[in-house]
Amino acid sequence: MVHLYLALAAAIAAFACFGEVASVPLEEMLRGLTPKARNVLKRATPVAPYFVVYSDAYVSTEPTASDISGFNVFALSFLESYGAADQAQEWAALTASQRSSILSEYQAAGISLIVSLFGSTETPTSSGYDPIGTANTMAAWVIQYGLQGVDVDYEDFAAFNGGTGSAEQWLGNFTTQLRTQLPQGQYILTHAPVAPWFTPNRWGGGGYLWINSVVGNMIDWYNVQYYNQGTTEYTTCDGLLYTSSTTWPQSALFQIANNGVSLDKLVIGKPATSAQASNGYMDPSLLASCVSSAHAAGWNAGVMVWEYPYAAASWIATVRGNTWPMSSTTATPTSTSTTTTSTSTTTTSTSTTTTSTSTTTTTTPTGTSTSTSGTSCAGVAAWTTGVAYTGGAQVTYSGYLWTAKWWTENDTPGGAAGVWVNDGACTSTATAPPKHRALPAPIVTHAPAL
Repeated sequence: MVHLYLALAAAIAAFACFGEVASVPLEEMLRGLTPKARNVLKRATPVAPYFVVYSDAYVSTEPTASDISGFNVFALSFLESYGAADQAQEWAALTASQRSSILSEYQAAGISLIVSLFGSTETPTSSGYDPIGTANTMAAWVIQYGLQGVDVDYEDFAAFNGGTGSAEQWLGNFTTQLRTQLPQGQYILTHAPVAPWFTPNRWGGGGYLWINSVVGNMIDWYNVQYYNQGTTEYTTCDGLLYTSSTTWPQSALFQIANNGVSLDKLVIGKPATSAQASNGYMDPSLLASCVSSAHAAGWNAGVMVWEYPYAAASWIATVRGNTWPMSSTTATPTSTSTTTTSTSTTTTSTSTTTTSTSTTTTTTPTGTSTSTSGTSCAGVAAWTTGVAYTGGAQVTYSGYLWTAKWWTENDTPGGAAGVWVNDGACTSTATAPPKHRALPAPIVTHAPAL
């Protein structure tokens, strides 16, 4: 699931010289973690694809997990230099018990709660904010209110357009200091630049290509704003993905990647409706087709939207489409029925009409399935409560084979957390070596000197 898990894996490998330590299964090592360490794992950074929704418009309470089902990051907007505003302020006004309850609900649903910094009303560089002190203050607020990270929505256009490099240098220093307070793997740190800031040879300080080259390894991903840049900019799949206009050259998705930014860090950002931005809106169905095309070409970063409640579960379900089909948030039953008389019987998961004298109904759980045919479950252990499973671990449950998307404990396969992928019904349970999907190699990043 997380960078922290990768660090743990690397640490375990390092212990190999001590003999038997390295032979201990990782799952067993995870079971031995302290409650604090387990909480760190649950707070840590998710892996792509990222589905991010901002929340700035007034709502009376934070949405339930079902309201934003399909998203895995919810960004309260905004935390300013002077303190919390809008939905960040609403979060701070809740009681500790209320915040804890919401965090627990989101955690169970696989949703990370972060706060977005600055927004369009602040100009940090032009206003002379100290990047170190500002980073320290904002990081302390994140920790105090139990959030899982920050999004840097820097929109100081005067400084950036000035071409002196002051904006880029400020962002580099600010990001570096944030990471000293919000360690990578334990906290999310993203940026939300407008797409044109990636155009090469356009910005005196090097723009976001320079920022990426210097502190990009500290940034988990970019929520790229592909809107508010002109009435015809980024409104077709070709302009969004492959060939941007001459107004903002080389700022389409794959063009940015070709200039050195990791493709799977480039999250496509769009407004929920035409009213949420001056321009750049795309119908969700059209956006879904662009997403499908990009994914087929090797991209897997995800989608960001401005903002809730104008975009909620139904919006992201449309955009994810068949590229990342929505998993069931519950173990949705499907029913089959047989009758012992010629009188007809109809049974579904939502309603039942029975006119026969004898009916037998069988219900089986369904989820996100990667196979429609039978699956061998040979040697795969049954899911057990209290056991910590890593991403890629497989279990059997209710006659089905399930694979963990990320680190999990006490999340039932097919349950609300959406942690498990249903790989299909088991056709065999004979004893054989357990199956595990390959886990990525450890990633080690170093803070660059500015």
